[in-house]
Amino acid sequence: MNKNLCVKLKRRPQGTPVVQDFELREADVSADGVLCRARYISLDPYIRGRLSGRHLSGPIAPGEAISSEMLFEVLEASHGFAQGDLVRGFGPWQHLVRLSASGLQRISENLVPPSLALGVLGMPGLTAFAGVRRLLKPEQGEVLLVSAAAGPVGATVAQLGRLAGARTIGIAGSDEKCGWLERNAGLDGVINYKREALREGLDRECPNGIDMYFDNVGGDVLEAAMERLAVGARVALCGLMAQYNSDAPPPGPNPGLIIKARASVHGLVVYDHEDLRADMEREVSQAIADGDLVYKEDVSEGLEAAAEGFCRLMRGENFGKALVRVV
Repeated sequence: MNKNLCVKLKRRPQGTPVVQDFELREADVSADGVLCRARYISLDPYIRGRLSGRHLSGPIAPGEAISSEMLFEVLEASHGFAQGDLVRGFGPWQHLVRLSASGLQRISENLVPPSLALGVLGMPGLTAFAGVRRLLKPEQGEVLLVSAAAGPVGATVAQLGRLAGARTIGIAGSDEKCGWLERNAGLDGVINYKREALREGLDRECPNGIDMYFDNVGGDVLEAAMERLAVGARVALCGLMAQYNSDAPPPGPNPGLIIKARASVHGLVVYDHEDLRADMEREVSQAIADGDLVYKEDVSEGLEAAAEGFCRLMRGENFGKALVRVV
């Protein structure tokens, strides 16, 4: 590596992002902080909101570096970190960077693959764990519906619900994803919304209503699920894939559906549930080790592939946790 390259926003995307919205530029390394080399980049849908200036984590303006949660290798011992340590933290999409020690978390050298720290044992895992344990609170025999169920959050939600005794139904957009959800993740039913009418699929898989709905999508999928809520249902609103690529928000669901079902609706922001991280890491790690919880990763190779990897994610073409392996 002769140049310290960085992925920057060239222009604000119009609709679904394209690679031309981004550019690779050389970047300087500041004099302060822990010197790190990027190992993995986490690609997440919320970044699209940042590119439009609409996300609570702050905007990314044209000319600025794209940033997200990443996995780094420490290159120089400092601030309590040893050379060779693997650490997780937020940083720019570039090869070398100095980062504040206070924002870095050391990752166990025994974690294999280490990219799990950005997936089911990272922010997606914590999101799913908080949604299931703190908000939805499944009981034996209840029906749990999950949209974008083959994604890292959705698949973990569905499997945690299954382990808690719920009947789990997943919505996904391909036969491959639906097959994996049934055969590998152990869901009780699946709906391929690209092959059948969503509402017909919901009527088939949830004939007595939906006790819990974990929403990663919004839009018409949310509306269809809300129409079928059982009395006392719980809803966790997490993602908005249906509107990330749109400049205008879609019409919301009819509040009358919530009132009719006496439902509880919770907005889920993962940053509010950091206190659950240790429990999540312990329980999800054990479930993986026991073969009770499976995961998939969708890995792009090289910093140069980061922009296209993100565009694939926003086109819905990824299968599993979207990552970039930088080195």
